[in-house]
Amino acid sequence: MRKDTKTIGEVAKLLGTTVKTVRYYDDIALLKPSSHSEGGHRLYTPEDISRLRLITTLRYLDFGIDEIRQVMAGEIQLTTALDWQIEALETQVSTLTNMISILRQAKEHYSAGTSLHYMNELVDSLSMNADKRNRFISSKIEEIQALGQLPAEWQDTFLYLFNKYIINEVKVTAGQTVAWNELQALMNDTHYLEDLVRYELAFFNMVRHPRVPAAAWIRTLENIRVRVEAALQQRLSADSAVVQTIVEDFVMMYANQEQFHDKAAFFQQYAQSMPHAPTERMERFNKLCLLLNPKWDVIVRGNALLMQGLQWKLRQEDPHSAPC
Repeated sequence: MRKDTKTIGEVAKLLGTTVKTVRYYDDIALLKPSSHSEGGHRLYTPEDISRLRLITTLRYLDFGIDEIRQVMAGEIQLTTALDWQIEALETQVSTLTNMISILRQAKEHYSAGTSLHYMNELVDSLSMNADKRNRFISSKIEEIQALGQLPAEWQDTFLYLFNKYIINEVKVTAGQTVAWNELQALMNDTHYLEDLVRYELAFFNMVRHPRVPAAAWIRTLENIRVRVEAALQQRLSADSAVVQTIVEDFVMMYANQEQFHDKAAFFQQYAQSMPHAPTERMERFNKLCLLLNPKWDVIVRGNALLMQGLQWKLRQEDPHSAPC
């Protein structure tokens, strides 16, 4: 046993936190102590304490547990996580500014006895309920030529996850309204729409000659979403048999009847059609969706796991192939 280890109580005191908090980080496998005493008590090395200090600092700055876990695992760079948090806090600042403005205007109308009514009208005018969000998306479908050319059932399929997690939220908070307003501006950007069509080219190609009906495609997509979420919870690697099976099922969703019979060739075709990486506008879209619904994080991480799995599969077939 190393002489420079500290007990959980000593660590908690050193970091200005509680024993319960440090124990919680161990229980959720965010940071486990390097060793235990003969009596089974947790012992933390200087390296453990350094990592715990980072965790407590990030928690103080309002980082989520999953974000911290990704930083600690090296899945995302700390600078990237800092950028995300800065943007999230900037959104909160905008939100608070808007709320303060509403409260001040309501206060100015207090003498007339209409303060609450005026406040309700302001909030209603600023908020974006599900019906307004649906109308906006419907108008965008008409504007985006590639989407407008799709049969209605395939338009719904293309937007399935977006509708499920973003559009159909019953009510959004003031902070989410700020994020939605920025999301609208982003979706009005023709460059973003070009990115979207380019990134989803495999979908548009498949719909020209679909192998299955739209409803069956949706069921497959939902099944894959559930399986990917389970793989994330189990922290399975991209090269695991489970993830590789999901990757094959996912990629083959985009194959037509003819392509489905030559899976190896279609994998290569699919990989070549995929952009090397999401653009800044695509990444911003995901960040805004995450602000609107934290569950969107599972979609983003699931897509990343599938792409890692696809890259691994292609490297096994051709070690010299360029990463997709």
